[in-house]
Amino acid sequence: MEHRKFVLFGIGGVVALVIAVTISGLSSNITYYLYPTEASQQRADFPDGEVFRLAGLVVDGTLQETDDDLRFDVTDGGATISVVLVNTPPALFDEGVPVLLEGAWTEGMFRAETAIIRHDENYEVPEEGNAPAESP
Repeated sequence: MEHRKFVLFGIGGVVALVIAVTISGLSSNITYYLYPTEASQQRADFPDGEVFRLAGLVVDGTLQETDDDLRFDVTDGGATISVVLVNTPPALFDEGVPVLLEGAWTEGMFRAETAIIRHDENYEVPEEGNAPAESP
């Protein structure tokens, strides 16, 4: 009978250990997803360098390309956040396009490491004769 209790306690301990490791691993890998209004309101919850995702629409007229990065503003209609994208943007990146950025606050602006274009699943075939012009 003593042996059986020992085995049950051992199994219970292993299960508790697995659960604890799983929970701690998940909590350290969570990346929050915020819109500009939420990110502005929760600024104190995300100190400089803490990674989170920012989703919004690239504001028309704010796109500025430099040798090292791309600067623009993102909005959700309620708040606007200045962004610097340090890596190459996706192919369809442009003003007025919804984006999902991953990065962190740095010196009062959002420094994005990656950008993903958000779009719906509907693909429309361009009308004949409206193909993009080729560069010479």
